[in-house]
Amino acid sequence: MLRWLIGGGREPQGLAEKSPLQTIGEEQTQNPYTELLVLKAHHDIVRFLVQLDDYRFASAGDDGIVVVWNAQTGEKLLELNGHTQKITAIITFTSLESCEEKNQLILTASADKTVIISLNVWDSNTGRQVQRISCFQSTVKCLTVLQRLDVWLSGGNDLCVWNRKLDLLCKTSHLSDTGITALVEIPKNCVVAAVGKELIIFRLVAPTEGSLEWDVLEVKRLLDHQDNILSLVNVNDLSFVTGSHVGELIVWDVLDWTMQAYERNFWDPSSQLDAQQEIRLCQKSNDISIHHFTCDEENVFAAVGRGLYVYNLQMKRVIACQKTAHDSNVLHIDKLPNRQLISCSEDGSVRIWELREKQQLTAEPVPTGFFNMWGFGRVNKQASQPVKKQENATSCSLELIGDLIGHSSSVEMFLYFEDHGLVTCSADHLIILWKNGQRESGLRSLKLFQKLEENGDLYLAV
Repeated sequence: MLRWLIGGGREPQGLAEKSPLQTIGEEQTQNPYTELLVLKAHHDIVRFLVQLDDYRFASAGDDGIVVVWNAQTGEKLLELNGHTQKITAIITFTSLESCEEKNQLILTASADKTVIISLNVWDSNTGRQVQRISCFQSTVKCLTVLQRLDVWLSGGNDLCVWNRKLDLLCKTSHLSDTGITALVEIPKNCVVAAVGKELIIFRLVAPTEGSLEWDVLEVKRLLDHQDNILSLVNVNDLSFVTGSHVGELIVWDVLDWTMQAYERNFWDPSSQLDAQQEIRLCQKSNDISIHHFTCDEENVFAAVGRGLYVYNLQMKRVIACQKTAHDSNVLHIDKLPNRQLISCSEDGSVRIWELREKQQLTAEPVPTGFFNMWGFGRVNKQASQPVKKQENATSCSLELIGDLIGHSSSVEMFLYFEDHGLVTCSADHLIILWKNGQRESGLRSLKLFQKLEENGDLYLAV
């Protein structure tokens, strides 16, 4: 484990003349992450990070292993092995065993067509493989837990429902060779599955007095997307949102599964265009793919190609964007406190943005003509009319406030741990724990004074 100190920003490298990519100087006054820990344990691309509790997380990737870390110290707590190929999905499931209240099940799916369930024991920082499920006919691409029904689902070429004891409760027939790429839970015991360019609504039927068996029923297929669905996420209790390879953003109602909003053409807030004028995101298909979403109650934040877009749910339009937020495709985004956003990209960078409101000045009516300058004569009727406020006048901007440079290859995703910092994983096989430099310096000083006080050296020095 290496410890580095950083103090500079990204070098422009001549991009200012060739690309509109926004850069930031060496003095990043709003960027708190000025120290980092480099964590080494993986031997291939690290694709997944999952938070286990307030200060522990697990990492997984193409080497087929899972490593549990302490986010506070960067210490490697344990390593879980068992898969022979790359890991394709990872989730956690809290154990209900009475004697193991602090334990957690870690479920991992792999390209070796297996799912391994491992038990992580917090008190002793040990782990063991509980069971391997190898009855799958295809690679499991996604896993999700339905806490209310106390079951978990696996999605591949079919959809399977499992209980905590790892019994297969029910499954669908073969759905598609493409397979299920994403799953989210919605009300009425239903789940939404992304299969190619289709969304399939499934309803889970729990056992009743008349029937003791579980069942999963296909309820509806939504065929509104024109290309493969890459992103699927719940927005709130009322809606969920999907994004496709060709840049389609669709907001859906979670109760009746109807389309609430559709957006494919985005306007640029900085251009101050009329509401009827629109600009296409990009021309190349790989530049308009929506790779990832994150949401709050007001907005959907979308990673579209190399750019970032903020879509307001109430106004049903984009209110802010950075068309070239990174040099390459943005793979993951998430919200931070204080209206901040963080993004990572295939170019190896991690960037912090702040959503700021733009102040739009309303133009005053100006009389025309020589006599009207002095108030004489009849004022031109058209000139004296008040200027109408455009619908697009109220907008926001995304301002770059931090650029974290540490990885040498594509940054796959990250986790935010509040006081403990930020964790990123990359195709360079590394995990970086970014620390708040001011906070860490204060903690070191506090430990030093405590040590001096324990040894009595503090009073001698005084």
